[in-house]
Amino acid sequence: MWGWRQRKTIDETSPDEPPQRLREALRKARVDQAERVGTVVDLQDAELARLELLNEALDPLFEEIPASIDLFDRGISRGETGRDKRVYRFLQDTRHGRKVLAETGNAVEAVDAVTRYVAQRMVERERALADSSFLLGGGARRAVHLQGRRARWRVLGAFLLGIFVGCAALIAAALLLGPKD
Repeated sequence: MWGWRQRKTIDETSPDEPPQRLREALRKARVDQAERVGTVVDLQDAELARLELLNEALDPLFEEIPASIDLFDRGISRGETGRDKRVYRFLQDTRHGRKVLAETGNAVEAVDAVTRYVAQRMVERERALADSSFLLGGGARRAVHLQGRRARWRVLGAFLLGIFVGCAALIAAALLLGPKD
């Protein structure tokens, strides 16, 4: 009635042609994967662009620092990524590890934190230079001179004490062991 329809066997289908459903599923999977990769690349590009903007915002600050002051190493990196990749973290490397000085999602606040830090370090440097120039200008020479004078008196005092003790020992030995009349 309906006629005889001959079914294709597995051997009769071409090996290069997967079934229609699988072919469509593979195409969709490839498109989805390409979109995900494109999204990841876009996110990485956006993250690098944010860091470049921060770097450009810091340029005027570092241009104001005199060339004679060699206190600061400027470095901007992606660092460890947490849940929120939009957070700027200002770190200081110390002997005991890294110290977080500021953490914010706003580039302007990050620049302000760096500016405050640079200003504090420059003031500390000025005070240290002023103190050392005071000491080297006269205070330090005087302190070194006084220390040298004290040391010389101590050595002289120890020497004289040694002579006195030695003489006393000789006299005591002469009296005890000397000729008896």
